Amino acid sequence: MDQSVENSNSQLAYIRETARKFLDRETTGGLLLIGATIIALVLGNSPWADAYHHYLKDEFLFELSEHFSFGLTIKEWINDGLMAIFFLVAGMELKREIMVGELSSFKKASMPLMGAIGGMVLPALIFVSFNYGTENINGWGIPMATDIAYSLGIIGLLGKRVPAQLKIFLVALAIADDLGAILVIALFYSNELSGLYLSAGGGVFILLLLLNRFGVKNLFWYIVGGVALWYCFLNSGIHPTIAGVLFAVTIPIKPKLDSKVLKERTAHNIKELEETDIENLDPMQDKRQGQILKTIKKDTENARPPLLRLENRLIDFNAFFIIPIFAIANAGVKLDVGFMEVVSGSLGLGILLGLAVGKVAGIGLFAFIGQKIGIAELHPSLKWRHIIGMGMIAGIGFTMSLFITNLAFDNPEIIKVSKISILMASLIAAIGGVITLVIGTKQNNYKETESYNHSENE
Repeated sequence: MDQSVENSNSQLAYIRETARKFLDRETTGGLLLIGATIIALVLGNSPWADAYHHYLKDEFLFELSEHFSFGLTIKEWINDGLMAIFFLVAGMELKREIMVGELSSFKKASMPLMGAIGGMVLPALIFVSFNYGTENINGWGIPMATDIAYSLGIIGLLGKRVPAQLKIFLVALAIADDLGAILVIALFYSNELSGLYLSAGGGVFILLLLLNRFGVKNLFWYIVGGVALWYCFLNSGIHPTIAGVLFAVTIPIKPKLDSKVLKERTAHNIKELEETDIENLDPMQDKRQGQILKTIKKDTENARPPLLRLENRLIDFNAFFIIPIFAIANAGVKLDVGFMEVVSGSLGLGILLGLAVGKVAGIGLFAFIGQKIGIAELHPSLKWRHIIGMGMIAGIGFTMSLFITNLAFDNPEIIKVSKISILMASLIAAIGGVITLVIGTKQNNYKETESYNHSENE
């Protein structure tokens, strides 16, 4: 019994460490994303704007043989290639949260799930109400998104002014929101389908599932299959980033060695190590010591779930490279459309109100309904002002909103207005959320001080 508890605790500790790394990196990555956005806006409105946009249209070509070459523009490599890795990480985060995290039980998941549903439905309805019957209606998915990196970056700036549980709530909500965005992209923002490539992609996906089913733990084969899956989806008519999510589904969650086997093998290896001349020789002088230590290291690595190993390897790359590069490539819009021009048009108003108003209203309303009907409960450390402030910050759509904009529209002018509207809405949402959370914290501290002074006087 004690052994099983120890094994379970060992695995849970590694999973929690993975979740903590994700949270820390997303917070820091959010701050880096702010810097990348500023750089993009400076480039897009500078004398080098034409060169900046021209460079993004340059083609980067892979020529494997005389008969096979493959190329995309720099912007396509970022939006279709690097963003597939972004969605892979999102898929692994979602799978981890469903298996052992904040979405692992109905009780844990109900409140953020209710908030996420409201935060997607109401913004979309607001957009549709302004744009129904117009050529802009295809952009209904734009205000549904929450940018987890930006949102956590803003929350991170507030430090201890907000409860730690609020960050966890935001992560769970944003991951559920990402799942909604993934489904929207797959179902509504796909092009004309290719039966050949779609069938080939389906075959690769089934093959990856079989690798998992038959206990293959070597990530190399999954990565090879993942690249093939991406290529098939790139040519299938379904956006290739969906391949990243499907790839995440196939990656094993169970390790090659369980904790019990690891303990037995490590005990044996340590015993062998003690039989060497460790008093007088170090691993560089004694090859046997080096081999034993290498075996222990390999066993420790094999005891970590493949999904968590791959997620840990990609977290930094995703937060510190992919997301900032995406921002630099997509946020460099020319700011020659004023606020009044944005709000006077149905497109800009739909996005602005959808993100800045619809998000917080949908999250707050659906979370409140969930509590009232008894299917969701608020964590004891959280107050409704925290949910409202966090709901405002969740209105920072940015990365996913910009991404869906590129899928929804082809007209450069419509894309420009959409992106400016997203930037304006995200700024309003961030400022409103920070003010709400800071004022709420100050009022709470004031009440606690007054209560303490009153009790002292008595």
